[in-house]
Amino acid sequence: MADSGKITRRDFLNGTLMASGAALLTAACPFQLMAEPDWNGFSGIGDYAGANGNVHQVMSDGHSIRDHVFERNPAPVIDTHEIYDCVVVGGGISGLAAALFYQRATHAKKTCLVLENHPIFGGEAKRNEFEVDGQRLIASQGSAMWFEPLPGSFLMHFYDSIGIDPKQFVYQRDDNRIGTGVTPYAGGGSNFGFYFTQQKQWLIDPWGKKLAGAPIPDQAKRELLAMRSVPDHLPKPQRHGDTVSRHLDSITLEDDLIARHGLSRETVRKYLSPVSGGGSGLGADALSAYADYAADLLFPWQSEKGPQMFPGGNAGVARHMVKALLPDAIPGPATMANICRSRVNFAELDAEDKATRIRLRSTVISIEHEGDAAHAPHVNLVYLREGSLYRARARKVILANGSWTINGMVRDLPAEYRHAYAQFYRAPCIMANIALRNWKPLAKMGISQFQWFGGLGNYTAVRRVATFGGASPQLSPESPIILTVKILFSNPGRPLLEQVNMGRYQMMTTPFNAYEKQLRDQFSEMFSGYGFDAHRDLAGIILNRWGHAYLAPQPGFFFGKDGKPGPAELMRQKPFGRVAFANSDLSGIMDHRASIMEAHRAVGQVL
Repeated sequence: MADSGKITRRDFLNGTLMASGAALLTAACPFQLMAEPDWNGFSGIGDYAGANGNVHQVMSDGHSIRDHVFERNPAPVIDTHEIYDCVVVGGGISGLAAALFYQRATHAKKTCLVLENHPIFGGEAKRNEFEVDGQRLIASQGSAMWFEPLPGSFLMHFYDSIGIDPKQFVYQRDDNRIGTGVTPYAGGGSNFGFYFTQQKQWLIDPWGKKLAGAPIPDQAKRELLAMRSVPDHLPKPQRHGDTVSRHLDSITLEDDLIARHGLSRETVRKYLSPVSGGGSGLGADALSAYADYAADLLFPWQSEKGPQMFPGGNAGVARHMVKALLPDAIPGPATMANICRSRVNFAELDAEDKATRIRLRSTVISIEHEGDAAHAPHVNLVYLREGSLYRARARKVILANGSWTINGMVRDLPAEYRHAYAQFYRAPCIMANIALRNWKPLAKMGISQFQWFGGLGNYTAVRRVATFGGASPQLSPESPIILTVKILFSNPGRPLLEQVNMGRYQMMTTPFNAYEKQLRDQFSEMFSGYGFDAHRDLAGIILNRWGHAYLAPQPGFFFGKDGKPGPAELMRQKPFGRVAFANSDLSGIMDHRASIMEAHRAVGQVL
């Protein structure tokens, strides 16, 4: 999904414990994709209706490519006779950034086409919208938090150039009955609660009560409490690539947790997975320990100000980039309020008179140089759109799409690149947005954030929304809200690829109504004793299924092992013919800032 929106593990664990995910199916065998209504479910209103996560059409098109359907059953290809100076594959944050950097570097004198397979731009930086009792509510589908960069940094200048003003992040006011945060990530404090599903037991302010009364073994309690109170004396990396960071990349995150905090392996796997995997969605036993530190070293930020959040997460960043690229695509002034609230003029995205164009619902299935890559004048691209195949040509190509698609897409990709991309593993995730007519049951308990052990997901929090999105200036327990639940799939103790496949199988074989029922039942079980009635109080659920949400970097991903470089270094340093590689995957972290920086590098290479 795309972006971890990441508070570091050390910060995050000050507020939460993570139980193991729900039991996963034991095989990742082939299966028939569900029917569209069973897959998509309710998708909300506004620009993002019909675009909740990997919708059925996106998934089925992707599987057709994976299964080589078009090679076994060749179909006629319609030649558009279009030749672009640059084609960007992927219209997420990285693809939009690449198009914008290219447009600016060439003073809009050269043509650029962005091919995006979803119904709207943004990749995992999209949003869901509800209308509840006359109020419009917005939440993120994936990429969530925005971090104010250091003054004078490249990212600060970039954000400023597309109209993002940190001073505009002014949030709803609490009514002073109970405190709330500005993100859906649960923390600590007296307004925080644990729910133990098996025992049907609440524990409010668990850390303040030193876990007294929690149905957790005494040894695990001592370890977890010590983790919060005993200083960590092991060295931390000071810069990307230093000795400590390279050591961390040689071990698992689980081993680092054990060494730093004296935890048992059982405690890590039972109480700290999967969220101890940071923005990677798997158990800490499968991940490079450096994954927990990389984002803060690569992208230092003004942490004293805390993370910020657009009403719809980093869909806000994507919309600002589209406004900068194609001003008429989001009509009206280039203010943060207007860019958030105005409807997209989809006809302007692919207008013939524009040097830069964004073509939606276009799944690239084939990329190949016209002849030898070193001397070819053009690259041929074939894409699937509304059931037909089309061909366009490009003088340069930037791949800003998911790493898992590239080996099957680039027909003449050399073996060394294929081998490198085979070492990129992606974990699934579901982002469930649950609209409530009010949150009075939580307030009655004295909480606005909570975590549960067992069932779907692990945690959520009531959040105050930035008011430039049109939200009411005050938030009270009587206010309608959206609770965002991240559903991760980890199975610690199994190999990384097995964890990935098992989670994806479960996500892809469970229909919408089964997930919806389980979430309704969970909330009823937790809160019916405090006045919650799911039929009355739950206004809607949107599921955003992301089959390849998170890059899951294994030990050695960042700096390599056995004397060989990390798998991303080849693509970052060496374009293949007329094709350059972008996307946050190449930084090893799921973060929209990485997407922007990788796009900037790739544009420099094609120019």
